[in-house]
Amino acid sequence: MITEPRVTLLAQTIFNSTAALEATSGEWRKEDGATTGQSLAEFAGRSCYQSWNRPNPKTATNSDYIRHIIDIGHWSVLEHASFTVHIEGVSRSLTHELVRHRHFSYSQLSQRYVDESSADYVVPPAIDSDHDPKRREAALAILGAAHQATGSWYRALVDMYGEDRSRKRAREIARAVLPNMTETKIVVTGNFRAWAHFFEMRMSDGADREIYELAKRIYAVGTILGPEIFPVENLQLERS
Repeated sequence: MITEPRVTLLAQTIFNSTAALEATSGEWRKEDGATTGQSLAEFAGRSCYQSWNRPNPKTATNSDYIRHIIDIGHWSVLEHASFTVHIEGVSRSLTHELVRHRHFSYSQLSQRYVDESSADYVVPPAIDSDHDPKRREAALAILGAAHQATGSWYRALVDMYGEDRSRKRAREIARAVLPNMTETKIVVTGNFRAWAHFFEMRMSDGADREIYELAKRIYAVGTILGPEIFPVENLQLERS
């Protein structure tokens, strides 16, 4: 039984300051303390106008420049920087929603190649946070019984078809009985603009609670990699 998602940062954009300096004949200056993703976004934006000497004092710092980029809606320069996360402890129900974000790249656990006979299951946050203890206990009992039953059916089908077919083919059949609450794992890569849209949609009042909780954990990663794009104060906002 799983009640919380797990998010691990696997990769992020690396900005080559030396190459940028050479490309601009020494005019580019990387600001100390600026993250690599925000530095790349600034470089991309300044390359449009060749404004390497920072003529506007209101956008002279990386932080001010990035905030200005967002204010005027010049989001395209934020597409150059990206980061990748490994997500565990989420349900198939969640990833069915997640993959609707078409500007991400995905690599998800395969139920054809991976034996799911001992797969765990994810408890919907609305049940886990239920303030009615009797109702919560009853709901958890139902989920546990369903998990046990479908697990037995899954193993039975694998055994039934595993004798005259490959185990992959047997699992292809058996996975049909696995419910949406089955835990899955997925690697997701997105650029800063794609992540910003994801957070806008999934950290809203109308979002499914499970994907909302996942979005908050990924957003916490974003606050480190792009603090002006993903302000930390947004993590303090709670749904109504």
